[in-house]
Amino acid sequence: MAGTSKSEGRTGLLNGLAAYGMWGLVPLFWPLLKPAGATEILAHRMVWSLAFVAVALLVVRRWAWAGELLRQPRRLGLVVIAAAVITVNWGVYIWAVNSGHVVEASLGYFINPLVTIAMGVLILKERLRPVQWAAVGVGFSAVLVLTIGYGRPPWISLTLAFSFATYGLVKKKVNLGGVESLAAETAIQFLPALGYLLWLSAHGGLTFATEGTGHAVLLASTGLVTALPLVCFGAAAIRVPLSTLGLLQYLAPVFQFLLGVLYFGEAMPLERWAGFALVWLALVLLTGDALRTSRRAARTLGPAITGSRAMVPGATDTTGATGAAGTNGAVREAESVASGVSGGAAVSGGAAVSGVTAASGVPGAPAPEAGVSPLAKP
Repeated sequence: MAGTSKSEGRTGLLNGLAAYGMWGLVPLFWPLLKPAGATEILAHRMVWSLAFVAVALLVVRRWAWAGELLRQPRRLGLVVIAAAVITVNWGVYIWAVNSGHVVEASLGYFINPLVTIAMGVLILKERLRPVQWAAVGVGFSAVLVLTIGYGRPPWISLTLAFSFATYGLVKKKVNLGGVESLAAETAIQFLPALGYLLWLSAHGGLTFATEGTGHAVLLASTGLVTALPLVCFGAAAIRVPLSTLGLLQYLAPVFQFLLGVLYFGEAMPLERWAGFALVWLALVLLTGDALRTSRRAARTLGPAITGSRAMVPGATDTTGATGAAGTNGAVREAESVASGVSGGAAVSGGAAVSGVTAASGVPGAPAPEAGVSPLAKP
């Protein structure tokens, strides 16, 4: 049992590293699609992502959710909103990378947890701990410093952060699995995207058929680039603790930042370094507070699970399904504290996780609720 748990943990960690590593290195991919413009690339991403996930769903035969979704107009409306927000996020990111703003784009994903916390306070009326307030204050100061440094508000970063935070908020209410969610959103995006590509072709502006086979293959692979990290993330989310995912999520913007500075050679004057330093300080405060809260919750949760295991016939260890059967209430309460739900601190993709799916590391458990789906990642 212990060997299996360690093996599952290693598998989850490797999948997490693969997912966030791919998201972090994706700025290397979008420039390969030139001379296609950002809008054409975005349209291809929508079309080919739907094709890829449709094949995946056919293989695993998971279609029951589609009928249920169509019978629930409110959830369907939320999916439409999510599709619109993700369109903005994807489009701005692709344009930013191909226009030489990789560093500013990375900033958007650094400040996303801070924006998520602010939205939790303003929209959900959540209460923050003092350290979380301090982190938000430092983050706001960072934006002011960067505004001075850029000579304008860092609108690319703010658009990416706010669109991603909004996306996470909407997805939390939709509650669809990762692949199903991507399928539903790209199905909504498909006709407008295909219509744009046909219009572009009619006006002689479509590069898909005019720049050679290699270019066409690269454009078609946008679906794979979108879906493959998601598959790896799903495999990680059911095997590693939420606190680990919360730390891994910073790999993507770190890689993007390093690419922007070291590979693309973007300028980093002193005032921008100062702004980024403030953002990183805010994230250190936020992560440290989340980890401390997680440890306190784990100490609280331990005795509760031990007592419950004694009362549940056939109970196994705390990671087993039978052992958890009688402890859902205690698990959910402690994990909601551990995940930093009050401020979205220990999050993956900017939205807090509730329940036992991501935090428990139960092998074979379903994927985390859709609120933590990282589909908005670049």
